[in-house]
Amino acid sequence: MRISEQIFPRPVCLITTCDKEGRPNIMTASFLMPISFNPKYIAFSIAPSRYSFKNLKEIKEFGLNVCSKEMKEAAWICGTRSGKSCDKFKEANLTPENSKVIKPPLVKESPISFECKVEFMKEFGDHFIVVGKVVREVIRKKKFKPLVHKSMDIFPEIQ
Repeated sequence: MRISEQIFPRPVCLITTCDKEGRPNIMTASFLMPISFNPKYIAFSIAPSRYSFKNLKEIKEFGLNVCSKEMKEAAWICGTRSGKSCDKFKEANLTPENSKVIKPPLVKESPISFECKVEFMKEFGDHFIVVGKVVREVIRKKKFKPLVHKSMDIFPEIQ
């Protein structure tokens, strides 16, 4: 049994990045955690084969956008398609929102978004852990039902 099947449920977020030309990308993530209250730090893990990993190496900034239950289909789309070959904002019918501090956009449909600057990236096994310092947060909705990942079959099992 894989660890992702043993530690659940986990919140689902959309990580936004951009390349050096400013082209945005979105990936679905549930390997994430808060690290510090003050100052705020957030971490997530990413496989180095992901297109978003390439972007993070070029532009060391990301948006972490919390998903509500209503974002289930968008999370599925952003987790099953590659940003190398499509515009996931269009595919998932999501609205890019200009960030104030970082280059990557935020996701307007997300109830909560964090603008983060990468402070640490290191390989651990088959993934890299990325730690970002929160430089701005956007709270669009305080009461919502979060989208959670319950098993290895993330997309059929997203609640």
